[in-house]
Amino acid sequence: MAINPEIPMVKAEGEPQTPTGATELPLPQQNAGIPMAAATTATKPSTLKKILGVIYNFFIATVCGLTFGFTVQGFVISMAQDSVLGSRDYVVFWATGQQLAHHGNPYSAADLLRLERGAGLSTRYTVMYMRNLPAALPLVYPLGLLGLRAGSIVWTIALLGCLAGSVYILWVMHGRQNNHRHWLGYSFGPALICAIMGQTSLFALLGLTLFLRLHRTRPFLAGASLWLCMLKPHLFLPFGIVLLAWIAATRSYKVLIGGAVAMAASCALAYRIDPMAWVQYGQMARQSGISFEFIPCMSVLLRDWISKGTVWLQYAPAALACMWALGYYWTRRARWDWMKNGGLLMVVGLLTAPYAWIYDAGVLIPALLEGAYVTRSRNVLIALAFLSALVELALFGNILRPSAIYLWTLWSAPAWLAWYLVATMYKGPKPKEIPSQAVAADQHLNGPAGIEPV
Repeated sequence: MAINPEIPMVKAEGEPQTPTGATELPLPQQNAGIPMAAATTATKPSTLKKILGVIYNFFIATVCGLTFGFTVQGFVISMAQDSVLGSRDYVVFWATGQQLAHHGNPYSAADLLRLERGAGLSTRYTVMYMRNLPAALPLVYPLGLLGLRAGSIVWTIALLGCLAGSVYILWVMHGRQNNHRHWLGYSFGPALICAIMGQTSLFALLGLTLFLRLHRTRPFLAGASLWLCMLKPHLFLPFGIVLLAWIAATRSYKVLIGGAVAMAASCALAYRIDPMAWVQYGQMARQSGISFEFIPCMSVLLRDWISKGTVWLQYAPAALACMWALGYYWTRRARWDWMKNGGLLMVVGLLTAPYAWIYDAGVLIPALLEGAYVTRSRNVLIALAFLSALVELALFGNILRPSAIYLWTLWSAPAWLAWYLVATMYKGPKPKEIPSQAVAADQHLNGPAGIEPV
């Protein structure tokens, strides 16, 4: 039925009457019942939150970009100047590879020093040895087939590939979150220093990441990937003791078999390259005096403080950490999760390691990213970016004072542990419950609960 606009509509008694010819506007439904001043004020926290979010993202991006830029600059300088290239730890791996390729003793002090001096090693340094177990010799053998600069490029690309691949896998495992927190992994100062120096900690990082990714679906390959962690076994002592307990408790023997097969294969290949490698390694360990070398970490400081000549004292913190780790696992064995619970084992393991350098903290990236994804505090994330940048700046401070960078290990290892504890304990307020109507609508659009997109 058509309505004549000229005839006024009569409302029920008690309702306000609208003048004839006037158009009645509907009341706004949004903020109904809320005073206009209160509605305006409610938008201010949202605007402030957006501004703080922009500042936070800008700060994180700036720190990560500058850190990565410093790394690229350091690598370019190392390739342009022979003195800088010769001061990298990469030189010892290249010299060892040269000895292996020419059927020499990979632990000969005279031969290694000759090669390292020829590569540009400063006279203020004595001979440097490859301290990894002889099972790692196949890893450096290809460097004996390359020149100094060509080998440096290949070695650095391999290290950066391990870093990039590990962070990408961790990002995928955390649900491909779009908050850019994985940038903190790509620009983590100790990891980038490891790449610049040419150390092997990033290989161990890749092994740990692959284990975390594969231990549920492909346990044999997960165990085989742990061979890379054996490049730095002293960093994985609490982790390793819990791993053995977990294998026994869950009967995950395929992980153990995979690790044993990988280790046996590498030992067989090392024997094929140098049948006397283990004997030569033992002679080097006894005669070189590296057991009494000062390394700026908590365990060595403890030994020097109590009795400098008592080597076993620097293993005491690791032994205590292993006992704590077993108790930590046993109380959580029914709900153990390597991603959530393994991180604390790693940061404690680094702090109590018999010896550790500043770049060894690269193996903590899975733990630190776990904390970064868990915490809801932006200040905690900014603190991680700031600490990472400080470590990177220490590399350039090393130019003014040689070996100053290693002294930063004294505070960095406790700092990573403190940051991880704060990040995992301060998770912020819980999110508000989703109304049941919204859950029903989401299930209607996306399918029943429990089915997640790939």
